[in-house]
Amino acid sequence: MKFTISQEAFSDGLQNAVSAVNPRSTLPILSNVLLQASGDELVLTATDLDFTVRTRVTAKVGKSGTTTLPARRLGTLVKDLPKTDIEVEVDAKSMATLRSGAGVYKIFGLPEAEFPGLPAFEGAVEFRLKSADLKGALRKTHYAISLDETRFVLNGIFFSFKGDKLTLVATDGRRLALAEVGDLEIPPSQERDFIVRTKAILEVMRALKDDEDVVVRLAQNLVQFDCGSTTLISKLVEGNYPNYLQVIPTKVNERVTVEREALLNAVRRVSLLNSEKSASVRLNFTKGSIEITSNAPEVGEARESLAVSYKGSDISIAFNPEFLMAPLRNLQEDEVHFELIDDISPGVIKINAPFVYVLMPMRVGA
Repeated sequence: MKFTISQEAFSDGLQNAVSAVNPRSTLPILSNVLLQASGDELVLTATDLDFTVRTRVTAKVGKSGTTTLPARRLGTLVKDLPKTDIEVEVDAKSMATLRSGAGVYKIFGLPEAEFPGLPAFEGAVEFRLKSADLKGALRKTHYAISLDETRFVLNGIFFSFKGDKLTLVATDGRRLALAEVGDLEIPPSQERDFIVRTKAILEVMRALKDDEDVVVRLAQNLVQFDCGSTTLISKLVEGNYPNYLQVIPTKVNERVTVEREALLNAVRRVSLLNSEKSASVRLNFTKGSIEITSNAPEVGEARESLAVSYKGSDISIAFNPEFLMAPLRNLQEDEVHFELIDDISPGVIKINAPFVYVLMPMRVGA
């Protein structure tokens, strides 16, 4: 096996593949990346058996072949090499020799026969949508995924392909983010609901390119995302996702439009005077303004006001500042709409697009 490849292409491909390697794996072969050189490309594959990444990069192949090499060690080396072409040659004993400039590096590998095969997706249900649309919807929801591993069905994003749209939902029990991708054509026989693991979500977001289509394939307990030159395969989260619709308030008493960045910056500054014991900010809605305050006896207090067109009743409600800022950071719209019922019911953030964020209030002193 022999090929020549640019340092940038090799490094990018390895960085993509390494994301699937579990450093705590007890199987040596799972610490390796599979390299397959043929034609004018190099295919790199890595897996932890639950999550697989396969990516293609351009290479000048002198001799076709396949081998496996230590993924993280190889990735670190290639990333640190000069930005020039790298010559790679692998002998029959899986010894790889890399030549870059004046440097020569030899790395021991393992035979490719030990590497697990890719899952089969014959007869899979297939969905095609714009990468930019999926990436935008994931960006609007991923931050609300639960980190509590005891609530495993919440450790991912719920996908629902139904009718003419894809609905994405993430929640950790204290907040919920929902976004939709429309203009799809999904026959009733292909409607599907499933939960994609957090690790896969983060890597899909990284792999998606705005100017491409993404193909989502579903087979048994697996999902595959074809993102241009990179394919990601993940086991699904098993279990039934909770009824998220009952969490979204259907009644609204007050609604106010706020400049997104102004609200984000004010909440961030005010929350700087929080303490670990009292991480909360209070929003006081009065006619013509929102007053944002925090008060931590052992730290200090902060207060800012935003002028808004608000004519409703006075409402004072407290939120976790990180949870309040999360959607404001990940949305791109200039304005958001804040919907309120009273000072003890969930607050809702919306935009002029299919997106809903529900945030439970905190019970703190006035």
